[in-house]
Amino acid sequence: MNLTPWVIGWAVLAVVVIALAVYRWIVANREDDSIHISDTETEVIGQQITVATKLAVVDRWGKILTAVALVYALALVGVYLYQGWVGTGISPVS
Repeated sequence: MNLTPWVIGWAVLAVVVIALAVYRWIVANREDDSIHISDTETEVIGQQITVATKLAVVDRWGKILTAVALVYALALVGVYLYQGWVGTGISPVS
């Protein structure tokens, strides 16, 4: 079995995870670390809420895609090792 298409699929998934991490870093740089509670600063509070919402969504997808990429990689390694084991002709039961 040729694993090249599956490895390319995993690589694409890994690039998406990395791109999402870079996007999160860019969004987080615009985050204001100060807490604004005054009624006169409603625009700043709205911006903080917007950034926090974006970060929550990006974090959720980042965790999901990272877990999928990890499981995908472990499955690929398992298939690769199984192919190597079957290819050697060693019988599991003696």
